[in-house]
Formats: sequence, C-alpha cells, structure tokens
Amino acid sequence: MNHDLKNGHGVQSLEIGIGVLKVLVESGSAMMLKEIAAAADMPPSKAHRYLVSLVRSGLVEQHSENSKYDLGPLAIPLGLAAVDRLDRVKLGLNSISELRDLTNETTALSVWGEFGPVMVRWERPRRPITVNVVTGNTVSLLATSTGRLFSAWMPMEIVRPHLERELLTGRSKEFKTLDQVERVLQEVRANGYSFVRDSDYSSRVLGLAAPVFNFKNTITMAVSIVGVEGISDLGPQSLALTELKRTTAALSKRLGSSR
Repeated sequence: MNHDLKNGHGVQSLEIGIGVLKVLVESGSAMMLKEIAAAADMPPSKAHRYLVSLVRSGLVEQHSENSKYDLGPLAIPLGLAAVDRLDRVKLGLNSISELRDLTNETTALSVWGEFGPVMVRWERPRRPITVNVVTGNTVSLLATSTGRLFSAWMPMEIVRPHLERELLTGRSKEFKTLDQVERVLQEVRANGYSFVRDSDYSSRVLGLAAPVFNFKNTITMAVSIVGVEGISDLGPQSLALTELKRTTAALSKRLGSSR
C-alpha cells in the first residue's frame, strides 16, 4: 500500500520537538533554555517540555555545571549512521551537473585512488570549445588543480611517496623540491581552493578545484572546473569560483562536515 508522506497526517508534537532539536543542531554549541526558545519561536515553558522529552530519549543532554542544553549521546550514532548511508559519489555527480549548468564550464568530480586522484565523471558545457577530461585517469599531483588540492589536504604520509615520484620524473617543471611544493600547498590550504594554469591536460588549459570534506573533516572528493585561457574566467572574483565554493560547501555540509 502506498502512503503519501508529504500530505498525510503526522504527529504535530513530534514535528515541533524535531524543530527544537534542529535549533541545537544548527547552533553548533550548547545553548541556554531562553536561547533555544527564542530560536524556536516559542515560550520557554513550552520549549522546556520538549527538551525534557528529548533529554529522556538521549537526543539531548543538559550540562549540570551551567544548565545548558546540547546534543546527547544518541545524536552521535544517529548522525553517523545517516552519513554512512549517503552515496557520496552520487551526491557529487548531481552537484557537478548543476555546477556545469550554472557556469557553462567543464566540471569534474574526483576521488582519491590507489595511485592518486582519479577522475570519476566530467560534464561538458554548452559551448563549441571545451576541454576533454578522461574519466578513470589518475591525474598529476603537481600539474593539476585537483592533484594539488588532494596533496594539500590528504595526510602527508600518504601523499609524500607520490610527490617524490613526480619530482623524480620531472612531470612538473614548476617544482624541484618538496619545500617548493609545500609552499604552494600552504597557499592552497589558506585560499581553500587550487588554481593551475597550463595544467596536465594541455597548454592554455585552466584548472580550478575545491575540496569536499566528510564528517571526519577529511577530504573525501574534489570538484573541479576546467576552462580555456582567453575564454573562461576562473579568477578570484569569478562566478565560477563563487559557485564552486558554494557547491563544495553544500556537499561538505551534506556529508556531515563541520568545516
């Protein structure tokens, strides 16, 4: 039997209680009763009744030292279980399609593979001159915006052997030592994104990439925009960068990141 959950009858008190819980989730820290009541737009006496039930359920706890309310012990496994069931790649694929439509640029999604960043999917824009991105390829850590992005946020013990290998082979003419690489990676971390001109694909190609973090606040994917010099605007004030950062921030939040 099919049930219309959107239009069917629900339990109003439960919905109100979830609204109170949502206030705590969005606050990012413990709150006093009056603060919760104000944010939930209800009298403190009413908010208190719902908080009593939420405390009994384990979703909320009250600190004895200051009487503030915060998320309880049940909230953690509940949140982790929800995040664990998310298909991160599916979410990412939907996002790069929307980003392509907003920017009219080539967009791509990457994850970390055995030998480095791997392109999972790319979306072609509606313009005559585009950049072909080969899916399944492991891209350079030094010569692409995606590679530098993962190098900046992946654990160094994982990244270092790959970086040293690329330096030995001379794949990137820009770097000779790991110290030179680290200076650039520090800039990437400070900016929150990576930009590369004349990338691994070919000359005149521009690469822009931003990280997606998971609930552990570690990088789990990269979203990138690939453009053509003289045609694409991927600069610091560009629509492309604004939408890219908005997209990756929304993905990170969806995956439980607090960054």
